[in-house]
Amino acid sequence: MTSHPVILAFRSSVRCWRHRALLRVALEASDVRCRRRYSTRIRAGVSGMEEILSRVVAPLPSYETRDKSPPPPETNSLEFMYFYKSLNKEDKLSFLTKLSQDFGVDHKSVSELALKLLDTQIRDLATILLAEDRLRYTLTPRYKQLFSHICRVEGGVKFLVDLRADVLEIISSKASDSPHIRDLNGTLKSLLSEWFSVGLLRLERITWQSPCEILQKISQYEAVHPVRNWTDLKRRVGPYRRCYAFTHAAMPGEPLVVLHVALTEDISDNIQGIVREFATLDSDEDVNKITSAIFYSISSTQAGLQGVELGNVLIKRVVRELQSEFPHMAQFSSLSPIPGFSTWLQGLLSQCRKEGRAFDLLSEEEWKEIQHATDSTPGTPTVDSLRKLLSSNEWMRSERLCRVLEPVLMRLCAWYLYGEKRRGYALNPVANFHLQNGATMWRLNWCADTSPRGVANSCGIMVNYRYFLNETSKNSALYLQNKVITASDQVLGFVSQFQKISDQSCLILCK
Repeated sequence: MTSHPVILAFRSSVRCWRHRALLRVALEASDVRCRRRYSTRIRAGVSGMEEILSRVVAPLPSYETRDKSPPPPETNSLEFMYFYKSLNKEDKLSFLTKLSQDFGVDHKSVSELALKLLDTQIRDLATILLAEDRLRYTLTPRYKQLFSHICRVEGGVKFLVDLRADVLEIISSKASDSPHIRDLNGTLKSLLSEWFSVGLLRLERITWQSPCEILQKISQYEAVHPVRNWTDLKRRVGPYRRCYAFTHAAMPGEPLVVLHVALTEDISDNIQGIVREFATLDSDEDVNKITSAIFYSISSTQAGLQGVELGNVLIKRVVRELQSEFPHMAQFSSLSPIPGFSTWLQGLLSQCRKEGRAFDLLSEEEWKEIQHATDSTPGTPTVDSLRKLLSSNEWMRSERLCRVLEPVLMRLCAWYLYGEKRRGYALNPVANFHLQNGATMWRLNWCADTSPRGVANSCGIMVNYRYFLNETSKNSALYLQNKVITASDQVLGFVSQFQKISDQSCLILCK
């Protein structure tokens, strides 16, 4: 609890604008006290958590006084923040569980008002609307008020973003299956979606002249193609490259989502020419050579903003920026990794071997070619040899193996992207992201990422999701509403081959 001298300092500082310096000192003193108080692990345990929550989480004002009640002191928000930061992972779970259970919605009042609302249905419209508004207000969790006040203090928004990251980790790790925790997550997501709406975001182009701190964070946050060194980073923000980020006034110097773009003549079919080519590091851009924009990396930097629409908005804003800079630019496409393909493929091969359905995946001729190419020992199932072969990166060094495996893996990858679904939508998260944006699944590229990471994740295959600007709205609606994937003839051709082999296998088994 804040000491009396600090409270007196607040009161005296408010009386006169000349005492603003005193207010600043008082806040700093309160910060120091909070830090000292919660710098070590909490000894009071559950009782200590209850005590601080009872003190800082104010009761929901009555419906009649909801717009007249004075806000709680800023020190409540600061005390909550410092207390939470002092907890270890286990205690944070206990603290959030208690916060969500004991300081959420007053279920008794909600039930009573719901019954009253039913009783008003035979009355006039004004009475019904008033009853609905009362019920809506009572459905507000007490902790939502606290979060709304925390966002107003310095560092408060960032604190809540990190708090939601902790909540998401609790849910994903199944450390708790409490519905109260899920409701807490929903409340935080709703608030963050409002605070990080499009109109409050600022689009920044990152260049080599940007502050060093920003450049360092851009390097650290790169999740798709890791930055190797400063020269590599300089290349990615230099000529024939663009790097854009969304920032927010409440989180200065902190990029929220970062998009890397390559400016090229044609739509790129491999990542090596983008991230490993340094020939143009110090050259001047030739506008006549720039007709395509390739989105080769997009990274969200804040785990707590998961589910808050930022990436798709960033791509649309960047397209407008590039059209303004290069009016003649006609082609927009991603060059995307395919995370999860290798894991899915290994699982599929294992399942097919177990069920004796290996011919569902490859033709008899293809199995023979793989058997010869892998020099399988007599008695060893070829499917086991294939699984073992794909579990390492060695096969990529053999021209013979690459030639034999290319049609097989391209066909299986096309099916993984196009045919494997989760709730009717693309199983692959990157595919789902671009398809929601209205892109077309345009081209699969063999040996597009020959790095160890690229081979391990997707057998070196990458995919272009192409943005035909006059079709994106229609494609997005088809996908979101009817779960229809718009794909090119190349992709559909591979999918057709996959289905044909599966059908032939079924006919053989039936005979």
